Amino acid sequence: MADEVVFEYLHMEMISYLYRTAEKIEQDHCISKLESLGFRVGQSLSERFTKDSSRFKDELDTMKFICKDFWNSVYKKQVDNLRTNHQGVYVLQDNKFRFLTQISSGKQYMDAAPKYLAFPCGMIRGALSNLGINCVVTAEVSAMPACKFQIQIQRL
Repeated sequence: MADEVVFEYLHMEMISYLYRTAEKIEQDHCISKLESLGFRVGQSLSERFTKDSSRFKDELDTMKFICKDFWNSVYKKQVDNLRTNHQGVYVLQDNKFRFLTQISSGKQYMDAAPKYLAFPCGMIRGALSNLGINCVVTAEVSAMPACKFQIQIQRL
């Protein structure tokens, strides 16, 4: 339990520090910095979590790993819903996303949500990149603390 609180506090403090120290012009780059940090963390975590497992047989199998094992290791719960159109688009839904639960359960902080979701988007993208899947990850919040992560696979 203590490690969960430390992780949440680290995440909040990382966002606060970046925005507090950024110049007015640089404020737009904070989200990309958070996403880049998340990317590197996601790469490392997926490497650690899959070191003793065999390769995934397909893309869907990899997504199931992200929804179950990866999410459970990082957020102490599984993704609530995984959807796909079988054409390279996956949607992961978390009805009580940990980083948004701490902000608010109302709509008053909806404009702050993107900065709290940049790091997790980067983590997902980094984990998938390390597993051989290039993608674009975006997050959408319609009602706090629920959010959807949309993963668009980049085909070469």
